[in-house]
Amino acid sequence: MQRIGVFVCWCGSNIAATVDIEAVVRAMEKEPGVVFATDYQYMCSEGGQSAIRNAVAEHKLTGFVVCACSPRMHEATFRKTAAAAGINAYMVEIANIREQCSWIHKNKEEGTTKAILLSRAAVAKLNLDYPLVPGETPVTKRALVIGGGIAGIQTALDIADAGYEVDIVEKTPTIGGKMAMLDKTFPTLDCAACILTPKMVDASMHEKITLYTYSEVEKISGFVGNYTVDIRKHARCVNMERCTGCGICVEKCPSKKAKSEFNQGLSTRSAIYIPFAQAIPNVPVIDQEACLKFKTGKCGICEKLCTAKAIDFEQQDEIVTRQYGAVIVATGFEPISLERYDEFQYSQSPDVITSLEFERLCNAAGPTSGKVLRPSDGKPPKTVVFVQCVGSRSTTDCGKTYCSKICCMYTAKHAMLLKEKYPDTEAYVFYIDVRSPGKGFDEFYRRAVEVYGVRYVKGMVGKVAEEDGRLRVQAYDLIADQQMLVDADMVVLATAIKPAASARGLATMLTASMDTNDFFSEAHPKLRPVESPTAGVYLSGVCQGPKDIPDTVSQAGAAAAKVIGILSKDKLIGNPCIAGSNETLCNGCSACELVCPYGAITYEEKTIIDHGAKELRRVAAVNTAICQGCGACSVTCPSGAMDINGFTNLQIMAEVDAICR
Repeated sequence: MQRIGVFVCWCGSNIAATVDIEAVVRAMEKEPGVVFATDYQYMCSEGGQSAIRNAVAEHKLTGFVVCACSPRMHEATFRKTAAAAGINAYMVEIANIREQCSWIHKNKEEGTTKAILLSRAAVAKLNLDYPLVPGETPVTKRALVIGGGIAGIQTALDIADAGYEVDIVEKTPTIGGKMAMLDKTFPTLDCAACILTPKMVDASMHEKITLYTYSEVEKISGFVGNYTVDIRKHARCVNMERCTGCGICVEKCPSKKAKSEFNQGLSTRSAIYIPFAQAIPNVPVIDQEACLKFKTGKCGICEKLCTAKAIDFEQQDEIVTRQYGAVIVATGFEPISLERYDEFQYSQSPDVITSLEFERLCNAAGPTSGKVLRPSDGKPPKTVVFVQCVGSRSTTDCGKTYCSKICCMYTAKHAMLLKEKYPDTEAYVFYIDVRSPGKGFDEFYRRAVEVYGVRYVKGMVGKVAEEDGRLRVQAYDLIADQQMLVDADMVVLATAIKPAASARGLATMLTASMDTNDFFSEAHPKLRPVESPTAGVYLSGVCQGPKDIPDTVSQAGAAAAKVIGILSKDKLIGNPCIAGSNETLCNGCSACELVCPYGAITYEEKTIIDHGAKELRRVAAVNTAICQGCGACSVTCPSGAMDINGFTNLQIMAEVDAICR
């Protein structure tokens, strides 16, 4: 028989206000196996934990139940208390009488009745609990960062500075991400390249960091501490070791009609190109779809002129397989498509552009050398209209329901940059609300209005039409309660941002969770904000949701700290509450293997002794290092062979019986 102690928490007034604590204690004293029951104002406090340790020693408890808040909050706390008291850490049960009881019941009698039922169920389960021992797995002391933007670079640098090997995989030919495209950053208006370029150089020069640019993750297998990853290095058709970066091949290439991805299609580039001057690595790549050699079999001028003999038209994709202890996702974002927003004339008029395109026009290294010029005729605009929330906070199926967070601030920045370059230009900003919650952000927005004279209009733009070479913007001013018609030379759309297109496929490979908008989900928004629910997978930057550069860099450092915590260990202690197979009941049907989201179940031929008879059977085998204890296999198994340690079918049914008693 178990010797069980029950400890009921007041949680201040959170529980005590709607639950009769003394009634719960009296009821628990009558439950089978309970030898001690008491209450305390804050069980999670040092005083509460000390009371538990003293009770274990005095009453020789074999386990205890804590009636308090959600186990997600303090289960680990009380397991440590149990271990400190000398009993198995998994002989602890949490009855959630806060979130599942006191928070949802206003009537004290109802709240007390339910609290007793939940506590009774926990005691019934503990009577069938048994000691569990966590397993151990070795750790590969190397990290993988997927994405080479500012988030990925900062994460990699922090991990590498701690002394661990890091690989950065970036799908484009250079690291830098979206930040490399920016001109200035808010709220300080300092040069984006001046901040980012030193970080890029540090990453390329760091002895602990390996860059895999123009590469993609193709396959991921394994588990926390021991991931095996296949990386596809796309053929650049340029030998990176031989190339000196002289640029002759780029200059002499006769095919110069390809749209520049870096300049958002506002300029063209050669078929062999370096994305931008500060690109790292500073090695060109051949666009095989634009190259005349690949299209017609002729040309090859770059190969003939290259004195280093670095051009290799026969180069093929290469698969690199590496082992990692942890994976950091830093896949970034991209603007939403505007093909469903024809009311703004984006697809019809070259003078209707996105904010990222406007950013390239402002940049000294951009297509117009930093001069804001109309794409249609190359003339400076006299009136510019900025339209906020294009696709953000949308109630239609065209856009996104969430706020993209950065748009209000970068629009204020763009309006100020425009007024600095052309003080006489009129700037209108049509907005729903101005959201400026960061440090110095509201002052920045006010500066745009009060110092630069940017005209902010609270209202929605309904339509943009092109008439006589100008854009007529039809909008509504909610403050003045009147229609507005503005003749503009240029319209800039603050488009919503969304996760990178590759995020969904990557999440599938990592068995990581995503929300309905394809942003990666964190394990807990407050307590574990940079961890994925999948052990060993961490989140950095906008892959998790919209955020500005300071928040991105902060999160990158937090993710790095979590990874360093794993890599610093020689072995990881696993969760023993995982699946196990009763081989005498298993019929080899493969149902559990098919539903396992982590790929933890395989099948093997094994000699089974059943009722004294030996028989060769196909039975399920669980990889304890991969299994996360989700229970999908247990509910699927038709023969009842699969069970979850610590949550067996018998234990669950004992809880149900206790509630129904």
